[in-house]
Amino acid sequence: MIFRELQSEANVSSKRVNFGVIGAGGIARRKTIPAMLKAKNCRLAAVMDPEGAEEIAAAFGVAKAYYHEADLLGDPDVQAVYIASPVAFHARQIRMSAEAGKHILCEKPLAMNVAEAKAAISACRKHNVLLQEGYMMKFHGAHVRIKELIDAGRLGKLAYLRAQLSCWYPKIAGAWRQNPRTGGGGALIDMASHLVGLLEYFAGPISRIGALTGNLVQAYKSEDASTLLLEFRSGAHATIDCFFCIPDEASRTRLEIYGAQGAVLTEGTIGQSKRGKAEGVFDIGAAGYDAAQNKDVSREFQRIPFRPVDPYTEECRYFARCVLEGRPPAINDAANALHVMTVVQKAYAAAKAGKMMAV
Repeated sequence: MIFRELQSEANVSSKRVNFGVIGAGGIARRKTIPAMLKAKNCRLAAVMDPEGAEEIAAAFGVAKAYYHEADLLGDPDVQAVYIASPVAFHARQIRMSAEAGKHILCEKPLAMNVAEAKAAISACRKHNVLLQEGYMMKFHGAHVRIKELIDAGRLGKLAYLRAQLSCWYPKIAGAWRQNPRTGGGGALIDMASHLVGLLEYFAGPISRIGALTGNLVQAYKSEDASTLLLEFRSGAHATIDCFFCIPDEASRTRLEIYGAQGAVLTEGTIGQSKRGKAEGVFDIGAAGYDAAQNKDVSREFQRIPFRPVDPYTEECRYFARCVLEGRPPAINDAANALHVMTVVQKAYAAAKAGKMMAV
């Protein structure tokens, strides 16, 4: 199984991919660069940011600091780029990187809309460079193990899934996620898109989607509230709730997956975490009907062990392997990026129309 491969150091090549980071502040500085430095097949060669590039380079012991994308992309030492700039810049920077012959790991969402995503993907194909989108939650150790359990049939036919990711994100001057002109939207495109990809990884393709969006608390242009209703091709249902107006301490970031023969429940595995907890109950679907429906039955959930890994490290390590082996990513590839972008756009349309939309 591919995830067993990516979580094993046994097959890691002694070769390394030289990365340049475009948009080295924000998530890159906080999470991805430190994680990338832990991957043996990755080397940080250069950073680029319009503000503080030299200070960021010094913090990570990198000699090359750039203030313009073209300068980094012109560096012959850079083989691949990690793009972590605001979403409004993604499509242009992907195109520039592809034209420069650099392989691309780009933060989510890939672009502002479907049209931009298609153009970006087309540029990568034209210039024969690899493209992977940064939905790192599929690499979390708990989610890897849950996928194995589902594929082994331990939950039976999936019936319902729920994923939750919320935070407190107050109005901040200049915050690009708080303006749809720079972020494409708010809680839906920024957080719910993560969970669309994750739930499809567990349950297969979505066939229909409905959505509620709005501004409940925060006074900015992007939505601070989003709730999605999903129907999968398999017939399973799901809900995704993501809010910018719920305090971090109040949200347990739960994942729930229910099937005809069991269930899996997690807390703290969704988000930017390495750990969290997971438990499950399996192989129980053959019980008789309880006419009393007292719901006082014993629920013997068992802990699900998993390897606590940094999903950002695993994401970078996996992409570097693809580059070194010259093979397109099978996880979060261009086709998946375009599909998730399509689902997100359909969700916004569904919210506006007030009805379910076919995907």
